[in-house]
Amino acid sequence: MKIAFTGKGGVGKTTMASILIHDLAKSGRRVLAVDCDPDANLAAALGFSDPASITPISKMKEMIYDRMEIKDKDPSFYKLNPHIEDIPEKFTKKMGNINLLVMGTVEKSGGGCVCPESIFLKNLLNRIMLNEGDDIVLDMEAGIEHLGRRTAEISDYFVVVVEPSERSIDTALKIADLAKGQGVKKVFAIANKIKTKEDTDFIKKGLAGIEVAAEVPFTDDILAIDKGGSIKDLKDPGIKSLMNKLRTLIPEKIG
Repeated sequence: MKIAFTGKGGVGKTTMASILIHDLAKSGRRVLAVDCDPDANLAAALGFSDPASITPISKMKEMIYDRMEIKDKDPSFYKLNPHIEDIPEKFTKKMGNINLLVMGTVEKSGGGCVCPESIFLKNLLNRIMLNEGDDIVLDMEAGIEHLGRRTAEISDYFVVVVEPSERSIDTALKIADLAKGQGVKKVFAIANKIKTKEDTDFIKKGLAGIEVAAEVPFTDDILAIDKGGSIKDLKDPGIKSLMNKLRTLIPEKIG
């Protein structure tokens, strides 16, 4: 099972991804969690010790340049198919049934990025998605650019995290349209930060046919994780139980 969490920045996708990852691991499944977000907060949300010490792959410039056979630090010429087979095992952090790989992303200028680091990360992500046997949960970078680069097209499912705001809904609709165009099996949403029934109705109406898999209330627990806390601090069992609804949506993989 390969599932990608995405959405507008600040909607809580890392928190929602961490809840599902924790739930899968607790049930005995082996999960590969891949952090593709430039903020790289998934390790902290999952409760890894000393997450600040984990260097994202995107920041390992010397290693990337060596693998891409870039000479004299000149990125104009590089190998398009670098040796990456050992990267997942070499840089994965382990905690119980959870294996974590912090990819990060490449800071882009206004014209986008076709730099060697970007090519390396795309090749690595494709390799992971095609060859790793675990359940794979991706915490994608915010917005829609990762879809424009077609880096998540091998995902089986997309979970778009949505909060009750016009911008969040607009981003979700664009993500769903692009994902379906790339052959993603199913796209569904999690309505997050819900305070009233009106919030839920607003999201469901705005999503225009995208299935809402779960509705997550705005609680102190969720707010604490969003602010840098850990899934280990989640006290409300009702929040975790909401994520079990994903199992009914993907019965052949998780049921």
